[in-house]
This record gives sequence, C-alpha cells and structure tokens, in this order.
Amino acid sequence: MQIFKELRTFALCALAVCGIANMRQAAAQELPLVMANALKQARIPASNVGVFVQAVDAGRPMLAYNAAAPFNPASVMKLMTTDAALELLGPTFNWKTQAYIDGALNDGVLSGDLSIKGSGDPKLVMENFWLFLRQIRARGVRDIRGNLVLDRSVFEESVYDPAQFDGDPQKPYNVGPDALLLNYKTLALRFIPDEAGGRVSVTMEPPLSGYALQAPRLSKDAVCGDWQGKLQADVGTGAAMFNGSFPAVCGEKVWYIHPYRMSATRYFGAVFRQMWSELGGTISGKVMPGNVAPAARLLAEWQSPTVPEVIRDINKYSNNVMARQLLLTIGAQMSQAPGNIERGAQAIRNWLTGKGIGGAEVVIENGAGLSRNERVAPNTLGQVLVAAFHSPVMPEFIASMPLAGYDGTMRKRLRGETVAGQAHVKTGSLNDVRSIAGYVQAASGKMYVVVCLINHPNAQSGQAAQDALLQWVFEKG
Repeated sequence: MQIFKELRTFALCALAVCGIANMRQAAAQELPLVMANALKQARIPASNVGVFVQAVDAGRPMLAYNAAAPFNPASVMKLMTTDAALELLGPTFNWKTQAYIDGALNDGVLSGDLSIKGSGDPKLVMENFWLFLRQIRARGVRDIRGNLVLDRSVFEESVYDPAQFDGDPQKPYNVGPDALLLNYKTLALRFIPDEAGGRVSVTMEPPLSGYALQAPRLSKDAVCGDWQGKLQADVGTGAAMFNGSFPAVCGEKVWYIHPYRMSATRYFGAVFRQMWSELGGTISGKVMPGNVAPAARLLAEWQSPTVPEVIRDINKYSNNVMARQLLLTIGAQMSQAPGNIERGAQAIRNWLTGKGIGGAEVVIENGAGLSRNERVAPNTLGQVLVAAFHSPVMPEFIASMPLAGYDGTMRKRLRGETVAGQAHVKTGSLNDVRSIAGYVQAASGKMYVVVCLINHPNAQSGQAAQDALLQWVFEKG
C-alpha cells in the first residue's frame, strides 16, 4: 500500500510539473499585453505578427508567437546575409581592385591597354577611387595610348531591371550588383538658388567627363512642396536636363539619383576620364568591358575595408546596394565560380544546415530584403542570432547594428525609454511590412534575442508595438 501511495504522489507531482510546463508554454504563445494593445490600436491582427524572444543562454524561447510561419522580413534579412559573410568570408576578408598594364611603359606613356579588374568591392567610393588612381599615377602611368578595359568577371553577367521592384529605377537603392561598382553608381545633384541673379546653379558629384547639365528656371512658388517633381528631370546618358523650375523658397537641396539609362561601363568611364584628367593624365582609347589579357602585368592594387566595416554600413544604414554585393561575393568565394544570386543563396543555405538550423522556408532573392518574395520565419532568424552570439565574431556582428535611441535607423526611436542604449536592433520596412531583429540587454543583465515581423496593410503603424516589445523584454527579461 505504501508503494501505491508513493506512486500516486509521484504521479500527481508529475502532473503538476507538466501542468506548470504547459502553462509556461501557453504563456509563451501569448503576446505581452502592452504589445497586444498597441497592435489593436494600430488595427493589426495578431495573426499577422510573428515574434521570437529567447535568452542567448537558454534552450528554448521565452516568447514564441507565430514563430514558425514564413514572413517577408524586409531589411532584417540583411542580418542573415551579414552574419553569413562574417563567418564564411572571415573578419579580415577584403575586396581587391587591381590595375594591369598590357604593353610597354616608357617615360609615362603606356603603349597599350590599362585594365581594371574588380572583385565586387561594396565601398569603392570616390575618395577610395581617387587614391587608387593616384597609385597608378605614382607607378609611372600618365598617358594611356590604348583602351581602358573593365574586367567584371568575378560576378556572373546577367540582365538586371532596376524598375522591377517598385517601378522607380531612378532610386539609388535600385542600383544592381556590379563587380566594379563605383560610388554606388549614384549621382548627387545639388541645386543652389540665386534670387539676386534670378537663376539656379546645378553641380554634380561625381563630375562626369563630357556630361552636360541644364539648370531649371528659378520660380517664386510660395511653398517648396514636391520640388523634385517640379524640376521635370530628364537624366540621360550624356546630359541631365531640368525642363521645369526650382522654387527659391526651397533653399539649397541635394537629390541623389541612379542614372539608370547610363550603362555601368559608361558611368565608370566618365568618372575615370574626369578624375584621370584632373590628375594630369590622358587616355586616347575607348572604355570597354573585357577580361585582363593573359600577358598583362599587375601594376597597382586597392584594398577595401574589411567585412566588419562593410557590414556596419549595411546594417546601421540599411544599405541595399552593398548587401547585394555581399551576397554575390559569398557566392563567388564559396563556389569558386562567378558570383550570382543562386550561388550566394545556396552558400547561405549550406551555412544554415551546418549550424543545425533548418530554414526550409527561407527564400533569398537578393539578401538585402528589398524584395516582395524573400521569406524567413521568426524562429529561423532568431536561431541565427542566438548562434551568432556564441560565434567568435559576435562583437563585430552586434556592433554593426543600430543602437536604440542613438544611431543608424534606430536613432530616433525609444529616446527617453530605459531600453535606449541597451538594444542593438536592425529595422526593416516595405509597404505592408515592418520588422525588427537584434539583441536586448535586459535590466537583469541577461542578453536576449528579439525578432518581430509584421506583414499587414497597416504595418506602417506597427512601430509602437515593436518598441513596446523591446521595452517589455528590457523590463521583464
């Protein structure tokens, strides 16, 4: 009888333990009240929200809501791409842009071609390119009597439509990947009204050799309004014409645009000719795509910043163009073949599998999140972030994310809240999508991974709910 009593007591205790576990699991499937109320106010159904919260040293999530469902992640997809880059390419990896000469070089005259071979550098900005050209000049090249050959063979040649995403190919974020991407293939047009002279002056950075600018008329409109639309811009391959007007009341304005009708080769060539001339050089041949000749000799090499610095720009400021470059670089380096989207995506899938993270639902279209088709489950992204915290490159990864209330895309959020300065969080936004993912150091000192993805027509109103979640984790974690 005593044995039966002990067994009965054990069974009751086991049921009680199971009951408590079930209650905890049920609680983990309920959104925090403060977040649920914010979603209700925004008219976003909870069924359109996916949440994953887990302490980095825990074996299971503290909160998982629709966590296995695939969501469009918008720009938080960059976290998967940049984490993969840190681990697969390594924290010391950098991109090399090389100059080769094919022909005799005597007394500053190159009787042959100058070839420039790219490796997909995401940050070949004007300052770096100027220093690279200075290297070439310092090695004795002044007058190029042949052609400038641009070798982009590290990336697979493909057709890219800059209007595919949102029908606005002139937006800088719609620039496609390019093994010789220069200055993000973007123009900065500066408009300066001169009321006394009754005119508008227009300048352009970078200046393009042989490229004409026609300034708009100065108007006396009482409001600035849609000043870009009023310009009636026609940005072509050889000139930018502004057939409209620019209101004086606007003051000085800068417009960043992608000259999409100009080929990457023409853009690169126009920048090169202008800067080469300013450095005292000449070139008599054409600018053309091609491969470095087998007999060509390496003359100069520019090395980019390393991966940690590049991913900081990508995650802090949500740079889509750089993220595309990163995905193709991963594909090229892991496959030892020309980089393309498929090879980059496959390398990331293999990386996930190696970590024991399934990710069967993951869809990678460009690795930047600037996509209607990319998908990831909160649980998958959350597991990636948990694993990243235990990686040797964890400090570099976390430092690449915006700090809540201080910088990047989180600089204006959660100011005055106690979680400010305690969370490194990547944000994402598209029409019908708002997302956050990153790390929160709670008041308890524990570190938590937080992922929240919202897919709904009212998603733009979901920021308050996501901020409430971050504050809740800080307080309750």
